[in-house]
Amino acid sequence: MSYASFSQFIERLDQADELIRISEPVSVNLEMAAIADLEMKKPGGGKALLFEKPILMDGSESLFPVALNTMGSEKRMAIALGVHDVQEVADQMAYLLKAKPPTSIREGWELLKNGIDVVHARPRKVQNAPCQEVIYDQDSDSGFDLSKLPVLKCWPDDGGPFVTLPNVYTEDPDNGTRNIGMYRMQIFGPWKTGMHWQTHKVAARHGRRYYEEGKPMPVAVALGGDPVFTLAATAPMPDGLDEILLAGFLRKKSVDLVKCLSHDLYVPSEADIVIEGFVDPTEELLEEGPFGDHTGFYTPVEKYPAFRVSRITHRKNAIYPATIVGKPPMEDFYLGTASVKLFLPIIKMNFPEVVDLALPAEGVFHNLMFVSIKKQYPYQAYKVANGLWGMGQMMFTKIIVVVDEDVDVHDTSEVLFRLCANIDPERDTLFSKLPCDSLDHAPSEINIGSHVVFDATRKLAGEGYQRDWPELCRHTPETIEKAKQILSASS
Repeated sequence: MSYASFSQFIERLDQADELIRISEPVSVNLEMAAIADLEMKKPGGGKALLFEKPILMDGSESLFPVALNTMGSEKRMAIALGVHDVQEVADQMAYLLKAKPPTSIREGWELLKNGIDVVHARPRKVQNAPCQEVIYDQDSDSGFDLSKLPVLKCWPDDGGPFVTLPNVYTEDPDNGTRNIGMYRMQIFGPWKTGMHWQTHKVAARHGRRYYEEGKPMPVAVALGGDPVFTLAATAPMPDGLDEILLAGFLRKKSVDLVKCLSHDLYVPSEADIVIEGFVDPTEELLEEGPFGDHTGFYTPVEKYPAFRVSRITHRKNAIYPATIVGKPPMEDFYLGTASVKLFLPIIKMNFPEVVDLALPAEGVFHNLMFVSIKKQYPYQAYKVANGLWGMGQMMFTKIIVVVDEDVDVHDTSEVLFRLCANIDPERDTLFSKLPCDSLDHAPSEINIGSHVVFDATRKLAGEGYQRDWPELCRHTPETIEKAKQILSASS
């Protein structure tokens, strides 16, 4: 199912009783974030929030409603994808890969991309777009600028208001390859923001090429539209593969793209709001931050590029989408969980022994990973962990716990039981030195730190274990069924 606008998605959430409409005025200065934080912390992620009368930083009323926590539950993620369960889409991706078993990650993505092309046409370029119904630029006398957008200040010590759910479009200047990422944007003035793309990100690589050539870098930021655009922007896609193809596959409809008015980048025509502009390599970097981040802590002030806005366009009835991040669980946990489900077939393609994988909320996306495997030989747990560390953004995962195939990795209590029961700390740990997330405050050096894998699987003779491994205490299925019947009859 595809959504022609973000408001259509909001209406669908309302019909499913997954939305709370807040009609009283609420300020974008901390108040909205505090309400959203309370709602996100409820069991199962609470409900989506639509603030119908946002109050801007200057005290005036916004032209645009604000939506928060729209994908902050398993049910809302499924609604965003137009399915009953995200697993349905993961099964479709796995089916595409089974047509001709790939022999490498790159070949797997190529097969998946070709399968998507067969099922859904490539993106289409259009001339007229809803996202350009209203147009503002610096030379107009409208008085409209970034201060008229309901951009949230999320935490008390934040450096200012931040755009928190942007789909940032950039292109490789050498080959024109598109990338869509999500990088927070601090507001620094009516037509100026920061662009927080960390050194490991694809957009940062694109930026380095523009810096080398001394040319202004075109950038476009799309907000709203079909929610799959946001899921695609956060997906762990390999460098060089187009997120727009993934979005077309997920929504079961090709994406209409329109050319920006300031440069040659294309954005989804169905977006709600588009911010166009340039990053100038000759401009001094900005002191960006602090920001209350998904780590649960404030990230410090650091230097990042300035984004000079040239135009802002929007639908006539646009909705401004936002999120907040902080101590888990938050909305980003459900986005991350959906991505793991969708891309598990790709991981299994390269590691056929992997049964399942989970990123617990306590690990704030990438600090902690649980992996279950069908173990066949000594040190296989270390082989899998080292392979996962080599797969793109998984290099940031600080702690990997590997368990046997009979363990439910989505049951943190069960994984911790096996971890405590099955490891000898000296024998069953392996440390590695790897890149770290720039937002991680724990390492002694920024972007570099130690990672560890715990092998909580059954031990084999080749792993230095000299005894027979004991069996787990379990009742037989027949006894359990009879016990349930007796309890049911007695209650």
